[in-house]
Amino acid sequence: MTVAGRRALVLGMGLTGSAAAEALIAAGASVVTIDRARPADYRDLSGVDLHQFDLAIASPGWPPHGDALRAVEAAGVEVWSEIELAWRLRREGVPWVLVTGTNGKTTTVRMVGAMAARAGLKCAVVGNVGEPAVAAAGLPLDLVVVEVSSFQLHYTSTLEPLASVCLNVDDDHSDWHGSHVAYAAAKSKVYSRVREACVYPAADSAIEAMVLHAEVAEGCRAVGLTLGAPRVAQLGFVDGVMVDRAFHGARQREAIELASVADLEHLVAGSVPPYLAFDALAAAALARAVGIEPEAIRDALRTFHLDAHRTAVVARVGGVAYVDDSKATNPHAARAALDGVPPGTAVWIAGGLGKGADFDPLVREVGRRLRAAVIIGVDPSPIADALARHAPGIPVTIIEPGETVMKRAVAAAREWAREGDVVLLSPACASMDQFRDYADRGDSFAAAVGEMA
Repeated sequence: MTVAGRRALVLGMGLTGSAAAEALIAAGASVVTIDRARPADYRDLSGVDLHQFDLAIASPGWPPHGDALRAVEAAGVEVWSEIELAWRLRREGVPWVLVTGTNGKTTTVRMVGAMAARAGLKCAVVGNVGEPAVAAAGLPLDLVVVEVSSFQLHYTSTLEPLASVCLNVDDDHSDWHGSHVAYAAAKSKVYSRVREACVYPAADSAIEAMVLHAEVAEGCRAVGLTLGAPRVAQLGFVDGVMVDRAFHGARQREAIELASVADLEHLVAGSVPPYLAFDALAAAALARAVGIEPEAIRDALRTFHLDAHRTAVVARVGGVAYVDDSKATNPHAARAALDGVPPGTAVWIAGGLGKGADFDPLVREVGRRLRAAVIIGVDPSPIADALARHAPGIPVTIIEPGETVMKRAVAAAREWAREGDVVLLSPACASMDQFRDYADRGDSFAAAVGEMA
């Protein structure tokens, strides 16, 4: 379906919906917008003749099982994500690479963008990372790097990326998709119609199955990622050196050096955690699929900086590192951050909206890394109970809700911390029980640490 002359319904007028509406109008479509902030009955779209529309653009805030989208689909209207719209409006010949996963997406796409820039390519990093994909659709670029969420993948059907990766799939967003199975199915769409390389974690059999069952272009290859020594058609590490045995002609006999773990040490307090090394490996694989040379990959990683609220060291006070990982809004993300901390040295600030998550596996895995825990959620019981069951020797401080919750949490953490420790805000929960969003939570942490210092 072309866009010019079509009648489009845009559901949701946040950043994504507003950008989509503007792009549709610029492309010659007629547009009607509906937003939840308006008094219209958006639940069933009563008073709206849905049969007049050719297509609908659904923002991530509108779940597929909700009354609105059910009514739209029942009327025979084709539903697209903003990512799908951007692909339909794209400039021909510009390759796209896609990154999805429960965690690590933003760091990975930023790294790919840095590698492309170091190689002299004109590159846009868009999608779930912040800038809508339609903003780059018509630009004269060499590469588009897209962070794509399960919400966006659900209503995406015609993308033909050059290369894609699914970093991981943990239990998240089942409320939006209806089940974990549906969530994983949406993630698997990242591998549909890939032309050059389906990149995947070699140790994850579920994601490997996604690759094996994907309908891809003839000649597309499967490229595995491992934190150990790579086999043929894989990237991995040998004695701390990142190497490629997938994207060069002599891969049957030898590996090409790309970078090293040491190139990432400036990003974290202490040793480089496995998740960060893996994100860099995934970014390097996508860069290699595009044709970027090893030197650009190495130099980009040496000068790379993490986005705010992603294991960012905000201060060092009295020999203690204070780390803002407020972006860790689920147990999988918190585990990744805690895995990089030496045993017995983490004072963990956690809690918030648990979204029904099971915290027992997380605490079983990371309990030995904790010196103490400080819980800030309005309902502290899910994490507190998991700590009591699986790490009963770890002291726990529960911070009562209130305006100074983060200031009191930082003060409590400081009391437990010893020289050489890490006070880690990695909540494993959403933030909206006491903060506007994860950024507000991270900013509050940094402000409290700054005031204490």
